[in-house]
Amino acid sequence: MKAIIADGLTKIYSGGKKALDNVSFELEQGEVFGFLGPNGAGKTTSVKLLNGMISPSEGSCHVFGIDSLTSPEKVHTISGVVTEHAQMYGNLTGQENLMFYGTLFGLSKEESRKRALALLERLELTTAKDKKLTTYSTGMRQRLSLARAMIHTPKILFLDEPTSGLDPESAQSVNSMIKELASEKGTTVFLCTHQLRYAQEVCSSYGLIDDGALLAVGSLDALRSRVFSGLNVHIKSNCFPEKIAFMKIDGQWAEINVQTEEEIPPIVKSIVDAGGNIYSVTANKLSLEEIYFSLIEKREEQKEVR
Repeated sequence: MKAIIADGLTKIYSGGKKALDNVSFELEQGEVFGFLGPNGAGKTTSVKLLNGMISPSEGSCHVFGIDSLTSPEKVHTISGVVTEHAQMYGNLTGQENLMFYGTLFGLSKEESRKRALALLERLELTTAKDKKLTTYSTGMRQRLSLARAMIHTPKILFLDEPTSGLDPESAQSVNSMIKELASEKGTTVFLCTHQLRYAQEVCSSYGLIDDGALLAVGSLDALRSRVFSGLNVHIKSNCFPEKIAFMKIDGQWAEINVQTEEEIPPIVKSIVDAGGNIYSVTANKLSLEEIYFSLIEKREEQKEVR
């Protein structure tokens, strides 16, 4: 069964603002899916639609076979949601907050306590478990919010900038947990972020969105093939023969596009044969950031043609 099926999702708010425009994609169970785009791109609207918090103007969406529009309460029982600014109870301690939400999901008091303590330990909050939420730092609140979303062992997690406000060590711990949830427990993670480099480190597939329109969906290799499937080779040399198709970058650096690694040695040899010195050679596939901006550029060009 697919974790998510979105079909032609469109959302037009009062006033005519089209936040989402005919968005369709499918997501397999156990994937860490990066839903990527700038603020205002339509990420939060998509999460609200998938969880049945708002209704689509057009289209439909199902989460593990459940219609988000007609049965939102059923979606809520299998999903956990972490927003960038989580709301919990300041007069309760960290453990009390988790136990409260556990009982809301139908867990017994004892089961809620066990799960709360395990999550607090996993997210390095054990020493603060008996402190009121009002004393928590932003990063601590963010980690507690993640624990709250996981208290009922959801099949799917919707995370909005989960490492926002975290120090590097805490962020690494959260990222590690996200990967473990997907690989070991089969939890599906729907991660919304505008940090493309971060997403490339933790996600297995991606959806690139801009101004309500879905630009592309797929694995990193699939997205690369939409733009350029080969390698970008950066070479530093004091000489580049005219027969080599290169683009000067800066000083003695040039960029050469090739399809395979096997093309690199002959290029290096031709530079040396022409009397050039080679100081550095690096071969890189397109990063997620480069892919995203390339697709944005193509979209703008298509708009101009129309």
